[in-house]
Amino acid sequence: MDPIRPFEGKVPAIDPTAWVDATAVVIGDVTLGADASIWPLCVVRGDIHRISIGAATNIQDGSILHVSHDSRFMPGGAPLIVHEQVTVGHQVVLHGCEIGDHCLIGIGSRVLDRAVIEPRTLLGAGSLVTPGQVLTGGYLWVGAPAKRVRVLTDRELDYLEYSAANYVRLAQRHRMQPANLRETGVSPR
Repeated sequence: MDPIRPFEGKVPAIDPTAWVDATAVVIGDVTLGADASIWPLCVVRGDIHRISIGAATNIQDGSILHVSHDSRFMPGGAPLIVHEQVTVGHQVVLHGCEIGDHCLIGIGSRVLDRAVIEPRTLLGAGSLVTPGQVLTGGYLWVGAPAKRVRVLTDRELDYLEYSAANYVRLAQRHRMQPANLRETGVSPR
């Protein structure tokens, strides 16, 4: 089955330089910017609202991205907007929230409807950002619910940019690999 699928006439818009692993699923009203990457076993489901993933952003293995629909319980619904040069760690859930440029979302974190993570934020592994919570940029946030811990160091701020650039390079390497073992001439054991 094709990992990139339309839903009710909405087709994912994927920049030619973006990379989607063959085991990931990208459905519906989804936009992937230049050099964005979606890694193995991710679900990016834009069926009931839109998802926008910015340039040089990486969504790592096993992450789930979804949205909330327009209803009397949530007028206007909640799209998912992940801006540029964001690193989203393994098994993260992003649901109807907004992540600013140059953020790192730690492994196993959850960011819920209408939460906003401002640019240059480091969210520690396993954290929970509750609905509507706003995380001020330039800080380390950790916990469930996430609490501001301290100002980011210059080294950590540099790492936010390094991480995104490193994943752009790694995705390019994956793109150049054969699609399966038969193409390499190697037989499975």
